[in-house]
Amino acid sequence: MPIAIFMENNVLKIKNPEDYEALRKSHYGEKQKGEIVLTPEEAMYLIEVRNAVCTENGRNVSFSELASRFSRDKLFAEYMTFRDWRERGLVIKPYKKDGKYEKNPTVKYPSRETKFPKIHTEAIFFKDDMMAVLEDEKIGKELYYNYWIGQYGSYKAEGRGKFLKLDKFETYFLVKNCGLNIANMAKKEFESFLNEDKDFESMYNVYEDWRMNGFVVKTGFKFGTHFRIYFPGALPGKGKDWTHSKHVLHVFPRNKRMLIAEWARAIRVAHGVRKTFILAIPGKKTKSEKGLISFFLYHRKNNNIETPDKDTPSFALVSLSEEEMIGGNELAGAIEEAKGLGLDVMLGIVDRETSVTYYRVKRIELPNSKYEYYEIEWIQP
Repeated sequence: MPIAIFMENNVLKIKNPEDYEALRKSHYGEKQKGEIVLTPEEAMYLIEVRNAVCTENGRNVSFSELASRFSRDKLFAEYMTFRDWRERGLVIKPYKKDGKYEKNPTVKYPSRETKFPKIHTEAIFFKDDMMAVLEDEKIGKELYYNYWIGQYGSYKAEGRGKFLKLDKFETYFLVKNCGLNIANMAKKEFESFLNEDKDFESMYNVYEDWRMNGFVVKTGFKFGTHFRIYFPGALPGKGKDWTHSKHVLHVFPRNKRMLIAEWARAIRVAHGVRKTFILAIPGKKTKSEKGLISFFLYHRKNNNIETPDKDTPSFALVSLSEEEMIGGNELAGAIEEAKGLGLDVMLGIVDRETSVTYYRVKRIELPNSKYEYYEIEWIQP
């Protein structure tokens, strides 16, 4: 006999004793006075995958009618992530803002206070290319070889050229902190020009934050991100082999919105070249528009699966679709909310073939930093 679901006043119930026992053991629903009350996602899954029959006043209710009856934003993404997690043999339960689980260890990064030299020289800035050239050989070599600011020649071919080339972030950093002058522009004109790009301030603030903590920050263009990061102590060509970055950094300001597909692509490219993907969320904290967290996820432990009767949840799940837009403020709010419960956020992204890809978000502790940073790791549950 198929599992029988009874809908009464838009409440989905399991009443039959044999169904109750089977679903109780599988950790479905909420037990109430000898019955199990199901969520819409649970009922939809039982209808699609386990051939359950839902009735209301003796009339059959189809999957489509059930989905329409409980229609809301993100229902499809939430249903598909619920379905995927269950198909993996794992337990997933509705999210509740309670408990303290302490399952979100912070990733600690080193920090090295760095003092940069005061320089009394000038550079010419190329507005169309957002690059500067510094001709002073002595100062240029000090900046490049002691701090890895700018580039001689081209990357990995530094001998082919005698002038130091600076990108817009390096140029402004030297103007602001080291006294560099721009030969062909007044300082205010230079600053106004850079800020015609509405994202420049957020991008630069993140650049400066890492630089002041002793990290080397260079373009991440080849890896589909804004920056690549070298830990304190890295210098160009140090030792016999060229120093390779192991981290890339993507800036997602709180006031911006981004297509999930574009963001996920950058993460996969970084992982494809064995680099840790770091997400920066700069900007002033504001109240999130809506709660993004949908479920608690129970995972695996010692070759067994976690269950609500014996274990606490391992992650808070945010369900997203490939075609969806997400705001930096929304994502930061979800991460902060999960942090309060002692959990890492798991992002479940549903693509157009209804496959789900999972990304774990880990908080980074960067000493003396005023912004929020997170490692995002692609995982296979």
